[in-house]
Amino acid sequence: MAGSLGGRRLETPAGAGTRPTSDRVREALFSRVESLLGGLEGCRVLDLYAGSGAVGLEAVSRGAREAVLVEADRVAAAVARRNVAALGLEEQVRVMAARVERLLTGAPRTTADLVVADPPYSLGSDQLCETLEVGLGSGWYATDAVLVVERPTRAGPWRQPAHVEDLGERRYGATTLWYGRRA
Repeated sequence: MAGSLGGRRLETPAGAGTRPTSDRVREALFSRVESLLGGLEGCRVLDLYAGSGAVGLEAVSRGAREAVLVEADRVAAAVARRNVAALGLEEQVRVMAARVERLLTGAPRTTADLVVADPPYSLGSDQLCETLEVGLGSGWYATDAVLVVERPTRAGPWRQPAHVEDLGERRYGATTLWYGRRA
């Protein structure tokens, strides 16, 4: 982890159910996001399919005001809660054990400046795109929010959700990050 909590190790869920974003990919993600947003100071972050919470936690470590970590897997959500507590970030970070698809249909608990989605690779791109569009329609994303989607490179091209401007992609071996901004 980088930022004010740099060097801290996070717990990760055991087994193959979650796939932590590598340090290299996280560093590249934040470099690009900080450029697009002009920094993370004061930002609100929505980390969808959060796993251990590493991305949302690093965003707070780098200056984000708050983060909401959404994870359907109860074991992974418990790990994320332990990571939040171990870092002393209970005031800034909430973990929600919920299905992303269901959560985004409800009233927003925050309006995110940065939305990061790293779903299971088995989730189809069309289904993910539809889910992200639900968040756009229900008020979860700020007017000019930046969206970052992590997918396997082998999955092929990504189609941005409706009303999201394509800001390009970056490939890191088997992982590709797609960037967009709410239009």
